[in-house]
Amino acid sequence: MSDHPSGLAALEAELARDLGRLLLPPANWPATVTGPDGAPVTDVLIVGAGMYGLAAAAALSFKGVRNIRVIDRAPAGREGPWVTTARMATLRSPKHLPGVALGIPGLTFRAWFEAAHGAAAWEALYKISNTDWQAYLLWVRRALALPVENGVELLRVAPRGALLAVTLREAGGERVAYGRRLVLASGRDGTGGPIIPAGIARALWPDRAAHTGEAIELARLAGKRVAVIGGGASAWDAAAAALEAGAASATMYIRRAVLPQVNKGRGSANPGFFEGWAALPTAEKWRILAYLQDVQSPPPHESIHRALRLPGFAAQLATPVLRAERAGDAVRLTTPQGTAEADFLILGTGYAVDVARMPELAGLAPRIARWADMHRPPPGLERAELAGFPWLGEDFALTAKPGLEDGGLSRIHLFSHAAFASLGAIASDIPGAATGAERLAQRIAAALFAEDIDVIRARLEAFAEPELESTPFFVAP
Repeated sequence: MSDHPSGLAALEAELARDLGRLLLPPANWPATVTGPDGAPVTDVLIVGAGMYGLAAAAALSFKGVRNIRVIDRAPAGREGPWVTTARMATLRSPKHLPGVALGIPGLTFRAWFEAAHGAAAWEALYKISNTDWQAYLLWVRRALALPVENGVELLRVAPRGALLAVTLREAGGERVAYGRRLVLASGRDGTGGPIIPAGIARALWPDRAAHTGEAIELARLAGKRVAVIGGGASAWDAAAAALEAGAASATMYIRRAVLPQVNKGRGSANPGFFEGWAALPTAEKWRILAYLQDVQSPPPHESIHRALRLPGFAAQLATPVLRAERAGDAVRLTTPQGTAEADFLILGTGYAVDVARMPELAGLAPRIARWADMHRPPPGLERAELAGFPWLGEDFALTAKPGLEDGGLSRIHLFSHAAFASLGAIASDIPGAATGAERLAQRIAAALFAEDIDVIRARLEAFAEPELESTPFFVAP
């Protein structure tokens, strides 16, 4: 909500002037391609209208690739995790990060915040609240008139020659549409779904357990004993949110004996890593990936202090949960130290990266190359979780396993955390969003140009604006 609507109006006018000075966005230039029914097809279908989907759409439009669709299954204003499953009070990222700016000062988070709330509010701001970040993203979408369609879900994708056939579910039911490129910007939960550790009974769902990536009716936890598995940020925030909603207690069960102490992600959030990672030798990438996986990142200190302030909170280190199962109306937890009971279990156990668990790609998964297919690490550096990441090209595109035909895989781009191993943190978190979107758009634009070169050459040959018509040297065609 804006405190200064006139300030936002002024910012939008300034942004329009700046974009006009930069001639952005340019006119659409790719050739018109028709589908099996003879109707024009979409050049790029973007799935996900959260931060990365909007960044991709904006960057593509700034390259003159404007025949795009952005779809999201969530209702308008509920895209991404910020006001749904993200239960922290503020973002982890510092407030001064530009956001989805793409080099345009008027598109930065700071420009929006100062216009909406005033310069004094910016100076007083510690970190960005979830609701402000969501409001900023929605403003970017509106200010750039990005073509978002809510309530539309991608079910399946199948290559059809130079096109992709996508099955969509929308208000009128299921239908097949066609596009030339597909960008999956479906967030952390869209890379393979929640991780449910072995020993956690699936029969606990839905009334006795939930993953932090799922909707949780916190009000129903009032007066209840809550158990939380995991020691990462989402687990700490879930415990605090449950207590703030009136839970009688929230006990965290953390496998590690000592929490990670340093956020190495902040140490690698710079242009060197963003621009240089893709070109590193595979063995060097793997060495750093294994190091980052081993050291992990700590939860934000704000999340820890938030939980420690609340009565009923407890954290048990070096206490992995071996089993969790129903025991009457309760959840029985088994740990190396014995058993305990809770009324509700929350899993802050993260998300898988596994193309076989992405429903829209399940039919293609056996052909998709993973790191395990392309790199054999030295003894001692084997990491099964990293080996499951897809092996992507520099354009974020899927690749085929060695010896198999591409078969249209290179038309599907994973603009999400699934790209982390191949391309670094330029599709995972806020700091790399603009770099990742710019690279994605540049590579897709280059590919479309190459595909359309016959049409583009014909346009060039047909271009006939006479330069010398006003001079004595003009020769009529």
